Amino acid sequence: MTATPILWSFRRCPYAMRARLAVRSAQVPVFLREILLRDKPDAFLAASPSATVPCLEADEAIDESRDIMVWALNKNDPQGWLDSPGADALIDQCDGPFKAALDHTKYAVRYPDLDPKAEREKASEILRTWDARLSKRGFLTGTKFTLADAAILPFVRQFANIDRAWFDAQEWPHLVSWLDAFLASDDFAGVMTKYPPWQSGQDGVPFPEPMTGALRCS
Repeated sequence: MTATPILWSFRRCPYAMRARLAVRSAQVPVFLREILLRDKPDAFLAASPSATVPCLEADEAIDESRDIMVWALNKNDPQGWLDSPGADALIDQCDGPFKAALDHTKYAVRYPDLDPKAEREKASEILRTWDARLSKRGFLTGTKFTLADAAILPFVRQFANIDRAWFDAQEWPHLVSWLDAFLASDDFAGVMTKYPPWQSGQDGVPFPEPMTGALRCS
């Protein structure tokens, strides 16, 4: 393995997105290897214990997105993302009941025994609590963009994209503004570049590009 860590990723996966966000914020150099989930390379399968993205090959394999975020930010945290009081509980809520309700809504055909409207309401109940937090100080854990925002926004984006018109019509104006600011930010643009799938024999794409100027979502 090269001295530079390898980050296996899939552009649209929210777990991989949150990992890229943290690596970009930390400005820790990696080789990004984009894969197709329908055609996972043998090298990726050998690296990832769970065969899921993201997976980081560093001194050891790390294939939990939250662990990759913390790994990167522990190396360098110039924007203070780890100063995020209460982040663990919020991310647990996102990765547990919110993600379950999101999947049951987005992929309703896979869950014929569940009512997608009821599942959407379960997700909405959580979103309303996040909107209330955002109404106080602008971000989930304070007055600036931190770990909790970066970890949760990719999943709010995924939920909103199920039916963006319906999402925008709900009584959560702070949530909509928070999401829209993220989608317009350099943070989001900086992790959503489309790369060709990695091919055997390649190192990968050097990632991230150096950041310039202030971030618009923080």
